Amino acid sequence: MTTLAQTVAASRQRRTRQRRGLILGLLALLAALFAMTLMLGQSFTPPGDVLRVLMGQDVPGASFTVGELRLPRALLSLLAGLSFGLGGAAFQTMLRNPLASPDIIGITAGASAAAVFAIVILSLSGPAVSVIAVLVGLGVALLVYGLSFRNGVAGTRLILVGIGVSAMLDSVIAYVLSQAPSWTLQDAMRWMTGSVNGATMAEAGPVLLSLLVFGGVLLSRARDLEALRLGDDTAAALGVSVARTRVLVIVTAVGLIAVATAVTGPIAFVAFLSGPIAARIVGQNGSVLLPAALVGAVLVLAGDYVGQFLLPGRYPVGVVTGALGAPYLIYLIVRVNRIGGSL
Repeated sequence: MTTLAQTVAASRQRRTRQRRGLILGLLALLAALFAMTLMLGQSFTPPGDVLRVLMGQDVPGASFTVGELRLPRALLSLLAGLSFGLGGAAFQTMLRNPLASPDIIGITAGASAAAVFAIVILSLSGPAVSVIAVLVGLGVALLVYGLSFRNGVAGTRLILVGIGVSAMLDSVIAYVLSQAPSWTLQDAMRWMTGSVNGATMAEAGPVLLSLLVFGGVLLSRARDLEALRLGDDTAAALGVSVARTRVLVIVTAVGLIAVATAVTGPIAFVAFLSGPIAARIVGQNGSVLLPAALVGAVLVLAGDYVGQFLLPGRYPVGVVTGALGAPYLIYLIVRVNRIGGSL
């Protein structure tokens, strides 16, 4: 006779297998998209030629098309998508609110404002811009956290403070752009749209490093983040150091978002969309951090390909993801209002 404990254990194992299967499905979709972006463009490159280029062989035509143009762009899209998806899901999980995304609460705006200021006013480029964007992004995150702290941090209060800070930073960006000379305006405008145009392998390096360091820390704290979803008191009862975990998550998630933003610009709504989409796919049982990272990479890879080849004209990836994210944001606000909740 099957006992209750055996039934519960079998149900848990079934959900675990289902979750693993869905994550593997996301990995397969991501791999297929990555391969497609290397093979398909203005011309078709056979898979064999792509493989030879990836192995370092010299293939006439394909070495330039794949190795110099498509591969850096696809790799940067992959890494930036992983960073935005993972960082956004970490904030949403920690604050138990789908609106608590770096896009909404000012962190992305802070990194963008820093990058634009560094490019236009300080005439900097490369790693220096990334360092300034990370430091300012972290400063904005701590500012928003501090302003919203009152006997703890409520997600609603933090979101409202973040929206106000983001509006002020957007004004800073607009002012700096209005003062930009023509030779730096085009570079600065990249931070307004989010783009992987002209990507290089060197640009992918800092994003990969931040993903390994900050992303590794976030994934290692996945269980503590899941405990925070139950509330601060419950998490503390389960042995989680709530204050330390919050600070660690803020620092690492901001690092991910700021480095990716400094390289690609603020690719709109990827951090906002990835967590809810991942939760819909794999369910709420277990951490959504890894699935959200994979969804973020899928969104950026697919959005960049659509913007390049499937629309009349060519558009940066941020335009495509922004067109997807804005309606979802409106839907989410309307849904919360209808069920009697609050923002």
